[in-house]
Amino acid sequence: MSTPVQLSLQLAVNLLDAHSLLVAFGALGVGVVLFAETGLLVGFFLPGDSLLFTAGLLCTGSAEGSVHLSLGPLLVAAAAGTLAGAQCGYLLGRKAGGALLARSRSQRLHAGTKRAEELLEHYGFAKAIVLARFVPVVRTVINPVAGALEVPVRTFTVWQVAGGLVWSVGLTLAGYALGSSIPNVDRYLLPLVALIVVVSLIPLLAELYRARRARRGGDSEQENR
Repeated sequence: MSTPVQLSLQLAVNLLDAHSLLVAFGALGVGVVLFAETGLLVGFFLPGDSLLFTAGLLCTGSAEGSVHLSLGPLLVAAAAGTLAGAQCGYLLGRKAGGALLARSRSQRLHAGTKRAEELLEHYGFAKAIVLARFVPVVRTVINPVAGALEVPVRTFTVWQVAGGLVWSVGLTLAGYALGSSIPNVDRYLLPLVALIVVVSLIPLLAELYRARRARRGGDSEQENR
């Protein structure tokens, strides 16, 4: 049973700070947060990338502080929250169509929705669903958008599982590997989190670069005709 002090700490948690979330809720909280971020539109602001990386780092015991997580349960919680959340978001989009997104007044959410639709149209279902995992906000809205556009259930499920495992397990293990190799790595946590967010965008940036080159090549061929 939680003491009044522990309850106060949990109520005072900063939802935008990965370390604060981990102090309050531990590995179980990782699963819940990832479910909310990927399955519920209200969770688009949650720090999925930094949460996974920080949680992996804290599994090593090399970071100074009171939070130490076990890698096995953390990986299970992260994967379960990520995969269940995406599937829930897809089902909500399938049943409610675009109504949920249309009601939101968040410009970030609408921008993410537009980007998700562009990804699905440009790259096709499989590649778009995987790439979206690495883009904040887009990984939240891609699931209901895919449901509203009636992406086949089997196609969505296969590729959201593939992308979800690469994203959740990959970022967690990246934090664990770095924490295992650098003593007191938490001293450099803020720049490392910023770096991991940038690195997570590399797959999308690479695809955008290839698409731009392909368009330029097509325009050049038309001019030469």
